[in-house]
Amino acid sequence: MIRSIRNLPSTVWLLGLISLCNDAASDMIYPLVPLYLVSVLMAGPKVLGLIEGVAEAVSSLLKLFAGVMADRTRNVRAWVIGGYALAGFARPLVGLSTTWLGVFAARFADRVGKGLRSAPRDAMLGLSVDSRRRGLAFGFHRALDNLGAVVGPLVAALLLAAGLTLRQVFLWSVVPALAVLALTFALKEPPLAAASKREPVRWTFAGLPSAFRRYLVALGLFTLGNASNMFLLLRAQDLGASAERITLMWAVYSSIAALGSTPLSALSDRFGRFRVLGVAWAAYAVAYLLIGLLPVADWALWLAFAGYGLVTAALEGTEKALVADMVEPARAGTAFGWYNLVAGVLLLPASLLFGELWQSVSPFAAFAFGAVCAALAALLLATWVRAAAARPGAAFAPVREQPR
Repeated sequence: MIRSIRNLPSTVWLLGLISLCNDAASDMIYPLVPLYLVSVLMAGPKVLGLIEGVAEAVSSLLKLFAGVMADRTRNVRAWVIGGYALAGFARPLVGLSTTWLGVFAARFADRVGKGLRSAPRDAMLGLSVDSRRRGLAFGFHRALDNLGAVVGPLVAALLLAAGLTLRQVFLWSVVPALAVLALTFALKEPPLAAASKREPVRWTFAGLPSAFRRYLVALGLFTLGNASNMFLLLRAQDLGASAERITLMWAVYSSIAALGSTPLSALSDRFGRFRVLGVAWAAYAVAYLLIGLLPVADWALWLAFAGYGLVTAALEGTEKALVADMVEPARAGTAFGWYNLVAGVLLLPASLLFGELWQSVSPFAAFAFGAVCAALAALLLATWVRAAAARPGAAFAPVREQPR
């Protein structure tokens, strides 16, 4: 495994380092935003759902736009640089906000930046390796991304322990953002992207396989129950955890996700994307049920965050590797645009519905709804989607499942 990681192309390593620094900046403030909204700005779960839902939905629309235009222009590097720069300088503005509308504006700009970079970056990553190593490459990228999410909360916890206010922690997040900007300028266009002919602008599913379209349906159902992770942090606060403990719990979650992403996503190179992803989605349903059932913030909550990190590690890289398998290189940006669109635009109804169920019924009702959606999505993936992918010529670069 270590040798395989060392032999990954330099583009994979560079994109991983960029994600590490970017997530360190993001997760310095991400676990603290719900606390800031509730304890300082006096906003509730519905406002949190609105902020996260709208910001992610707009981000997702931009992911499709950026993906299609990256295919059209064959210039993915510019989209990656611009997206990271915008997000990096928007995040600290949360610390200058005096109302929830200010937080909304900062989060909105942050997500716009993510929307501009995500699909081109994923396409660049997928074009940098062959199909036999895609699970490893995407998993390694997610591992470094999640490692940044470990560093960020730990730095935030240290700053809080040193007596800094929430606002001051937000402002300090500009430091790793500067490192991100410097690293993005070292990126080069992937050879396949530069050599391919320019694609006409197509905003529809034209030219994309039916198996991929079915996959998006299953992904949409899964996403409908997958509200913002900020609700997990709000759940920890609801159960009695302090701000310092919540940041450390988030660090535990991110540590497990970082350690598990590479080996668990690489399993899909050996045993097949459908098998690994189906198990991950089913395990997600179990994790949501357990978090919803917890009565207090004791050792079980720490274990729940760790288990959720393990589930996240298994599904993140595998989902993207499956996208790259299903489409030809010339449509990679468009395919990842659609993937990110579906995975993000449904966060608006998902977050609003989650917040409504939480506030009007109970936290358990919200988590139970998410668990049901994940279980049904896993069933669709194992039957309906897999059947379409098994047809001759259905996948561009299939990964064959090996017998045990």
